[in-house]
Amino acid sequence: MSDSKEILYQWIKESNNIVFFGGAGVSTESNIPDFRSVDGLYHQTYDYPPETILSHSFYQRNTEEFYKFYWNKMLFPDAEPNKAHLALAALEQQGKLKAVITQNIDGLHQKAGSKEVLELHGSVLRNYCTRCGKFYSLEDLVPEGVPKCECGGTIKPDVVLYEEGLDSHTLNKAVHYIQQADMLIIGGTSLAVYPAAGLIDYYSGHKLVLINRDETPRDNIADLVLHESIGQVLAPFTTK
Repeated sequence: MSDSKEILYQWIKESNNIVFFGGAGVSTESNIPDFRSVDGLYHQTYDYPPETILSHSFYQRNTEEFYKFYWNKMLFPDAEPNKAHLALAALEQQGKLKAVITQNIDGLHQKAGSKEVLELHGSVLRNYCTRCGKFYSLEDLVPEGVPKCECGGTIKPDVVLYEEGLDSHTLNKAVHYIQQADMLIIGGTSLAVYPAAGLIDYYSGHKLVLINRDETPRDNIADLVLHESIGQVLAPFTTK
């Protein structure tokens, strides 16, 4: 076992107020592609760049084209939690982990058993009519074309698109958890998307851990950095 892993495991053992902040890399081991890696969505070819398709203005102007991409590339209903998800759920059950803050929209943390999950960018599992506000689950929708409510309104996924602001309640709650944490573990994120990436600045402790396959712009401020698979690193804490 590497010295870095030994330090990480000792810190987790000693801590009782851990917060985890994660991104797309947490779910890649569940076969959900990330965005910015070499083989991620942003390096594939479409009629429009994914950043454009996933913007609020594009959704409004080209709703049908948005949904073509959305149904084809953004939904993974058969995906299962991996070792990282299961380990975090287990740490919460042990009373060590207080919250998972995620940029992911796949719902896999909840599927693994985590209870306190703050979804900064929403969830594909929730959908609502933009006219009457009626709620729809993912199972309620037929995965083709533009989904319509019984009132005739367009149904929109409850996800935060580019050009849209994060939910202030969720963001404030995330800030509170990070400020109170004695240990902050950040995993599977390039720390390139703001304002979410700025959450790291609210941590004032001395156990800041970055676990990511690639280097991040904030590696230099971390107390511990592991450029490894997050599932493999956290695997010892899973109960399955």
